[in-house]
Amino acid sequence: MINLGECRFGVDRKAWDLEFLAEAEELAGLRRVMRLHLELWGLTGVVYAAQICVTELVANVIRHVGPGTPSRLAVSMNGARLRIEVHDPGLGALPTLVRATGEDEDGRGMALVNGVAERWGVVLRGDSKVTWCELGTGLRSSSDHTDGPRVAKAEALLGFCGLASTQVDSQQGRVNLAVGKETAIGLIADLLHWLSAHGYDPDDALEHAQMRFGES
Repeated sequence: MINLGECRFGVDRKAWDLEFLAEAEELAGLRRVMRLHLELWGLTGVVYAAQICVTELVANVIRHVGPGTPSRLAVSMNGARLRIEVHDPGLGALPTLVRATGEDEDGRGMALVNGVAERWGVVLRGDSKVTWCELGTGLRSSSDHTDGPRVAKAEALLGFCGLASTQVDSQQGRVNLAVGKETAIGLIADLLHWLSAHGYDPDDALEHAQMRFGES
């Protein structure tokens, strides 16, 4: 029997980093890069919180270390958590969480990070510091994927296609994701052929499927 809650496909989320100059003009680009990577990782649910964190961590560098500071953004998975790090050379400007009142701006940035992240901190490394935060993803591991009835149904369909017993990773007990991708594409093509054979327009079906995908 196919277990609809069973994950057979691990998601490969490789750590990445990006060097940049801490300038206000760079913030929009950093938010965009973060969104694109998280969408590729299947973590759309934490995009907003991650963008808040990268904005405030970099803004903290601009405000307390100085505009134009050479910095580095590093993103990885720490177990089931998403870890965001901003590296900069400002050893004398340590982020602190304070209660901002009235028109005060100092302290608001880390208060926002503290509000969306499960935890955050600062690490000193010789000639640089790392300000980091970690976001909960709702996953069970770094290679897990988000749950949902449609994802579970797709897993079951791919299992019926014979993937449950082929191309299995002996260490993780999961099917090779590349094989799953090719099988899923083949299944979509077969369904389009079925629609065409029964007098339906495949392009129209794809358009409606995209609309439903966007609504989910």
